[in-house]
Amino acid sequence: MSGSDRDSRVKQPPGDGPADDPWAKWRKPEAPAPGAITAAVDAEKKPKTARPLPERSSAKRPAVERPAVNAAAKPAEQPPAAPAEPPPKPVGTLGVRKSATEAEPDRPARRKPVRGGALPKRPVAAPRAAPRPAPAAGTPAMQAKPAAVPRAEAAGAPPEGVRLSKVMSARGLCSRREADLWIERGWVFVDGERISELGSRIDPDAEISISKEASHEQAKHVTILLNKPVGYVSGQPEPGFTPAITLIGAESQVRQSGDPEFKPWMLRNLAPSGRLDIDSTGLLVLTRDGRIAKLLIGEDSDIEKEYLVRVEGTLVPNGLKLLNHGLELDGKPLKPARVKQINDDQLHFILKEGKKRQIRRMCELVGLRVTGLKRVRIGRVKLGDLQLGQWRFLRADESF
Repeated sequence: MSGSDRDSRVKQPPGDGPADDPWAKWRKPEAPAPGAITAAVDAEKKPKTARPLPERSSAKRPAVERPAVNAAAKPAEQPPAAPAEPPPKPVGTLGVRKSATEAEPDRPARRKPVRGGALPKRPVAAPRAAPRPAPAAGTPAMQAKPAAVPRAEAAGAPPEGVRLSKVMSARGLCSRREADLWIERGWVFVDGERISELGSRIDPDAEISISKEASHEQAKHVTILLNKPVGYVSGQPEPGFTPAITLIGAESQVRQSGDPEFKPWMLRNLAPSGRLDIDSTGLLVLTRDGRIAKLLIGEDSDIEKEYLVRVEGTLVPNGLKLLNHGLELDGKPLKPARVKQINDDQLHFILKEGKKRQIRRMCELVGLRVTGLKRVRIGRVKLGDLQLGQWRFLRADESF
């Protein structure tokens, strides 16, 4: 480095300079002269050389005591720090959670706090209530709990009374199905009180009456008497055969005084009460009235049916006696019948039951074969002068 460069450098005055003053870096530096700034900028552009050490001043600096550091020696053990005082309890609306010793018995001793909110409350089981003492004498009865009825006794106790619908059906007021419908509509009265709940039970001897609506509804349940020809089935239609209900119409009706006007809706729900096979003819009853259906074909029905039967063959000895009583069908004995012989080829039957093809099967058991069968009466209602294929309404003054 040339001498001119050393001369251009700003020289520090000897003596106490920034290197000797330990507080120099905290002091506010003095503003340098304008020429010194320019020289410093030029010096930064030139290659740097070793800076000569400033001469030490003869004045002594105050000695600073520093602890001696021994790299090999271990650091001395520090005495245990005194326990810090617990921070003061915060004051606010949230409060401070109880300590583990103060926690309730049912709660856990330690619980993790829920971030972003207060601790969730855990429901505490209610303590068992002490048994109530027996009520003292003179205590009102409503305060004492009634004794529970044993379940076995409650289940085994028979219900009181008889179903209203069953009583109505037994008295012939209507069928059980109709009774349930009327009860549901509020058309039935028991001892003057309206009954509208299905399954209600009453005293079997109670007085039962029905409303005008029920009477009007029952008036629509017509009953038709038909003289069925051979070749028509009385019940459900069979393949290749025609049901007898197709014969009922305005053109085949025999009109009587007081009969209602025939309407096609009367054929709805019209069902036969008592079968008459396809090879038989005579009186067939079709009705919408459940009372009549139960009376004629119910399990307890005792209505007589009268037949004229044409037969051929030779009657076995005591055959007529067997026809009256002594035969069985399907392994069950038949009810007593009244059978008499009109002539060599004709018999007269009066039965109180109606098994399938019963008369034909009875005659086969005694050596006869039926060639013709005609029903002429059911109960007190007779076929009369109805011609084959004709029909009429059951009159109001008629009953089976």
